[in-house]
Amino acid sequence: QVQLGESGGGLVQDGGSLSLSCEASGRALPTYLNTMGWFRQAPGKEREFVAATRRTNGRTVYGDFVRGRFTIARDNAKNTVYLRMNNLTPEDTAVYYCAATDRTESMLRRPQDYDYWGQGTQVTVSS
Repeated sequence: QVQLGESGGGLVQDGGSLSLSCEASGRALPTYLNTMGWFRQAPGKEREFVAATRRTNGRTVYGDFVRGRFTIARDNAKNTVYLRMNNLTPEDTAVYYCAATDRTESMLRRPQDYDYWGQGTQVTVSS
């Protein structure tokens, strides 16, 4: 089984920055996960796509609300994906989930195309 562990969440002020990381592990872990990314979910709202990156073609995609504020990066050798978030606002407050898949065909923005999920890390932005 593949396990994903997120870290880096916390409380920041409006306009602040925060960096998240997610490391994949497990006996069933592929040599390299094809796609790794991030989703978020605020109370009372549906899960929302944040960012993802695909190894096979190097494609990187961001959610519509990112607007240049976030940067996703990954270290394939470490099976780790990172998310740097700048200029955070209270609207960014949510539980952020790491997600991954070793599928060769998937839609980056679609949560049902991901097979592995972390437990989430809370990001809170105060006004």
